[in-house]
Amino acid sequence: MAKIFQVTARAGMTRVVEPVARGLLRAGVSPNAVTVTGTLGVLVGALGFGARGHLVAGALIVTVFALTDLLDGTMARMSGGSTRFGAFLDSSMDRIADSAVFGAVAYWLATQGDHAGTAAALICLAAGGLVSYVKARAEGLGMTANVGVAERTERLLIVGVGGLLTGLGVPLALEIALWLLAAVSIFTVGQRMAHVYRQAQLVGRE
Repeated sequence: MAKIFQVTARAGMTRVVEPVARGLLRAGVSPNAVTVTGTLGVLVGALGFGARGHLVAGALIVTVFALTDLLDGTMARMSGGSTRFGAFLDSSMDRIADSAVFGAVAYWLATQGDHAGTAAALICLAAGGLVSYVKARAEGLGMTANVGVAERTERLLIVGVGGLLTGLGVPLALEIALWLLAAVSIFTVGQRMAHVYRQAQLVGRE
């Protein structure tokens, strides 16, 4: 069910993103430029606003710029496919942005004396890195790990909604979002490792 929701949501976003992608390409903007701009925007939202407790502004800025992750991929596809450097840059910028978001959340929660929330944010930071690492390592070994319920866009949207609701006065919304995200991220790591294990077993029988 979660995968059906993901596919449906992404299909809906694609209909919105594609016209913007075409317009940027016609204007001479490269996918790599969008990748870097998106990361800078996330850094501003996370470190400039979220870490200082301006959760509504931080969540909105991070969410808007996180969506460029869909935009630059669409642009690369429309312009003939991603280059090796483009794929490397995109992955590297994603890790920088993710670290900034969850680092900023952990820092702010720590300043508020919220030890449980801080722990959840740190688990999300570590587990999010593992989700990406397992996939990259599998692909480096000639296998795939394109499974899981907590991919990058979903992780940022969950923490963004939690931050937004907390900023609007909803008690514990951010903490609940973080613990939910920690759980699904760990589950996704397990899903991907199991998926790679099954592939490795099949290869071993050939």
